[in-house]
This record gives sequence, structure tokens and C-alpha cells, in this order.
Amino acid sequence: MPASPSTARAINDRLALRLMQDQGPLTAGQLKQLTGLSRPTVADLVERLAAAGLIEVVGEAGEQRRGPNARLYGIVTGRAHLAALDVRTEGVAVLVSDLVGRVLAEASVPIGGDMGTGPAVEQAVTVVERALKESGADRLHTVGIGAPGLIDPASGELRDSSGLPAWHRRLVAALQERLPEARVTVENETNLAALAEQREGAASDRDTFVLLWLGHGTGAAVVLDGALRRGASGGTGEIGFLPVPGTTGLPSATDCEGGFHSLAGSAAVVALAREHGFGPAREPVPGEPEAAGLVRAAVAQADASGGAADSTSGRFLDALADRLAIGAASVVAVLDPGCVVLGGEVGQAGGEALATRVAVRLRRMAPLPTQVRPSLLGGAAVLRGALLTARESAQEELFGGR
Repeated sequence: MPASPSTARAINDRLALRLMQDQGPLTAGQLKQLTGLSRPTVADLVERLAAAGLIEVVGEAGEQRRGPNARLYGIVTGRAHLAALDVRTEGVAVLVSDLVGRVLAEASVPIGGDMGTGPAVEQAVTVVERALKESGADRLHTVGIGAPGLIDPASGELRDSSGLPAWHRRLVAALQERLPEARVTVENETNLAALAEQREGAASDRDTFVLLWLGHGTGAAVVLDGALRRGASGGTGEIGFLPVPGTTGLPSATDCEGGFHSLAGSAAVVALAREHGFGPAREPVPGEPEAAGLVRAAVAQADASGGAADSTSGRFLDALADRLAIGAASVVAVLDPGCVVLGGEVGQAGGEALATRVAVRLRRMAPLPTQVRPSLLGGAAVLRGALLTARESAQEELFGGR
């Protein structure tokens, strides 16, 4: 059935707004060319969106030529402000942006493990309020949070997870109370990292892939046919609990020790480096897991030695690749994703050197052709993914009635 006039207008409006989001300010002529709409329809569309306060004139095109210049129309970026949070066991990072995702302020705060739940929540909420004030905005429309643990697919709430601080679950409610006008959503950190890598990082050309998260802990995110898969209980990708050879025991329902986490978690990677006589990184990056610094230093040393396999750094990277290939092969055998991204700070630090080593081992262990790529965004992927989802949520609401 043909669309009604009001439905057609809404579709055209959303198309124009999406084009301005993706390509920046556009003239009416450019909108006509990109949408295929008639000149009168585009003129009505521009007038309608401007009257609704969604677009405005932001400049002129063709300023170097003679004759009248065409007006450039862009989204009113101050129509709504967004916040993204990366919640870790040891602290919180936050950024505030405008409606198109331009970052206006950033802040972070460490939260020690000995801090009580109440003070920890207050410290986390305060850093959000500080970033909001520094951005110049007076309120937030949407807050996107990335956190470790399971997200209930029915309620969207962060569920109890073994080993995570109690303040994590309290934070969402506290933010909603202090920011009553904002929509607050939470998503698993590894899932957000995968979305960011798919949009802007190592998997930008892939509809199907698995992100293997390698940071303080381990995790995996599964994207199949362009869609993020969460599972029946929200636990898809809890690869830290995967039983694997090479550990001293088996994981339990409440503790991932003995699982893949015991091979590839940050503490395990640090211990592996020590076993191979590879010392601490000389120039640690603040906030970066020690394991990432060691891997980054090992790659640099291996490059300097010409990739000699018998070097200390080379042996360490080979041993690490042996471990990572076990987890990757398990994922490949079940899902056949065609691509595994080594994500998180460790995956980014390992770069092509580590990814190539894992790929070689994977070809021997799994019959399915699989690319192995290093993360391009590293630990920053969680915050970036939280911002992308917050932006989409806000735009869906603001643009939806058009």
C-alpha cells in the first residue's frame, strides 16, 4: 500500500536528518540529489524541520564563486546533550557530547576497591555532573553506560555478577534519580566495544564477526548478520567461564577461575610474561592494564630484533598467542564468524604482530577460514560504543515524530 502523506513526510524527514548526521551540513540542492526528492518536496522538508527546531542554517556553500550562495543546513546540535560512561571495577570514565556526537567534555575518577558502596556511587555520579557542567549544557537527554556483567534482556538492568563491585548495580538508579529528565540505559561493555569496532574500527567492513575482549578481564561479543546477539539470559560471550586446557581446575557458576579467564585475563598475561623473563613495561600508560603495557613493549622489542623467534619478547608473544588461539578456536568452531577481532587494551597493544600469531595457530586448529584482526580502538571502544548508542537513542526519539 502507498504511504499516507504524513507517513511519507516522516520518512523523508528522517532520511534528510540521517544524511546530515552522516555527511554534515548540506544544501537544499545536495539534499535533492541525495534523496531523489523533487525541489518543492525538499523545500517543504527544510521548512518543516527548521520550524521544528531540528535544523538550522550553519553557513553557505560556494562562497568563492559569483552569484548567490546556497544555504547550508545542519542539525541543531544543542537540541539535546548526551553522556557516555565506561564503568570499570577500578573507576569510571565519562564524556558529554552534543546531539551529533561531538565531544564537549571528558572526565574520569578512580574508585578504590576498599571504598564503600555509597561513597563509590556518589563519586561516580559527581564525575558525571562535573563533566556536564564543563560541557556548558544544563541537562542530559540520554545517558549510555557500558559496564561488565550480565544485562537482563527483558528489563535492561545490570544483573548481579560474581566479582563485580556492588556499586555498579546501584549506579544506574542513582543516575536516574539525580538526572530525572535523562533516559539512562546500560549495556555490557564488550557488546558496546563490538558496536564501536563495527562502526568505526577493525570490523567496519564486516556484518559477522566476534570481538574477543582482552583487558583486565576477558569477554566476547557476537555480531551475526549485522545484529548483536545477547542470548536468552544476556550472557552470550561470557568466554571467561569457558573450560579450557592449560588451567589448574574448572570454572564454576560463580567463579571463572579455571576457565579461559585464567589463561588470558590481565593477571594471567602478566604472570606469563614473568615466566618468560619479560619485565615490566618501561613507560606504562596511566589507566592501562599492566598486561597491555607488557604486550606493547614485547611487540616493540620483537620488531627491533627483526622478529627473531628465539628472543624473549618473541617467546612471550608466541606463548600468549597459543593461549588466545584456544579461546578463538572454540568460538570459531561454534559460530564460524569469519573474523575475530582481538579487542580491548591488550588486543590493541598486540597489533598485527599478535593477531598474525593467533591467525597462524587458528589455521592449524580450526578448519574454517577466519581472519584475525587487532582492535583499532582498544579500551576506548567501550566509551565510544556507549556514545554511539546514546546518540542513536536520542535521535530516534527526537527524529521519530517527524
